[in-house]
Amino acid sequence: MKFDGSVLALNAGSSSLKFGLFCPAEDGAVLLRGEIEEITTAPRLLVHDAEGGVLADRRWRSGGTPGFGELLEAVLDVVERNPGPQALAAVGHRVVHGGADHGAPARITPALLVELEALTSLDPLHMPHCLAPMRAIASIHPGLPQVACFDTAFHHTMPAVATRIAVPRALAQLGLRRYGFHGLSYDYVAGKLGMLSPALARGRVIVAHLGSGASLCALLGARSIATTMGFSVLDGLVMATRCGSLDPGVILYLGRQGHSFADIETLLYAQSGLLGVSGFSGDMQALLTSSDPRAREAIDLFTYRVATETGALVSALGGLDGLVFTAGIGEHAPAIRAEICARLAWLGLRLDEAANAAGLACISAPDSKIEVRVIATDEEAMIARLAQSVLQRRRAR
Repeated sequence: MKFDGSVLALNAGSSSLKFGLFCPAEDGAVLLRGEIEEITTAPRLLVHDAEGGVLADRRWRSGGTPGFGELLEAVLDVVERNPGPQALAAVGHRVVHGGADHGAPARITPALLVELEALTSLDPLHMPHCLAPMRAIASIHPGLPQVACFDTAFHHTMPAVATRIAVPRALAQLGLRRYGFHGLSYDYVAGKLGMLSPALARGRVIVAHLGSGASLCALLGARSIATTMGFSVLDGLVMATRCGSLDPGVILYLGRQGHSFADIETLLYAQSGLLGVSGFSGDMQALLTSSDPRAREAIDLFTYRVATETGALVSALGGLDGLVFTAGIGEHAPAIRAEICARLAWLGLRLDEAANAAGLACISAPDSKIEVRVIATDEEAMIARLAQSVLQRRRAR
């Protein structure tokens, strides 16, 4: 059954809200994109149309920070003044954690909200930011359909052995397991790869989602079989301000030295990673342009960890046919792509330096045994697509 109307995709973070308006009737064409930055301090709403023209640029003064409801009303006002060919029909939300039970997007109901509230204990830093827009939209537009799109859902295809943590079974039954994240990004990239290189998409591929948050995902036939993030978004690769994989003994040591639980949490989420190693920045571009030797140490650790974790996923896949770079660093830092690929030369991977520098779609050399690609991710487009699919199924019943 045909879906009538546009879909607003909301991607809420701790300090920002990204969004996009899409028209499913026009093959998911984007009508506008925007972001609210510095939500908790001095919010700024900036919205662009599909051609990049500014539709709105509004600032709230610091000290009088508005609530989430007021901010979303401002977003909806822009959307309703620029609806495109069809009126707003639904809102899709990125939900960081879906737990063990939510392997597909779902229509948001009071019962689902209760379930998601219960998952806050698994991810207390992100889930409140995911739930706040749902409540605000329900208050502003009670009849507007909303859909939850889970970042963990894509990884529900992982085999049981890839999800287990070696802790007592009683703890596993309480939810201690590997979940994996960045699923909306991986889902989008897998679909895009299927259009660009169908044969490769059917094979063994590792996607490197390298941004301020970073992870790798091993795809076999476009399905996730392993990923570097585990129980939380702290696991795996070195990130902008997160530590990545860490010996649990470090946490025990810090506790014995008198650090509080809150101090340790802040240390691992906000003061580690590239920022912690360099001592001055978690921004990869700033590190690449710096002459400070600590910047080089941070970059080396980042590329080393990506390469060693890639090796582990090659083992999980039983070989490798393709490597795909995506997200901020993966899409826009050719020097980082080159360093990672150099560390993976043992796989028979050969980079086309000119293609890499130019940011072409395929950057592997003709004689490379591994096909290397760069694909821009679009989580908001994926959210809109999944929301549309949920509502279409309901209408078809």
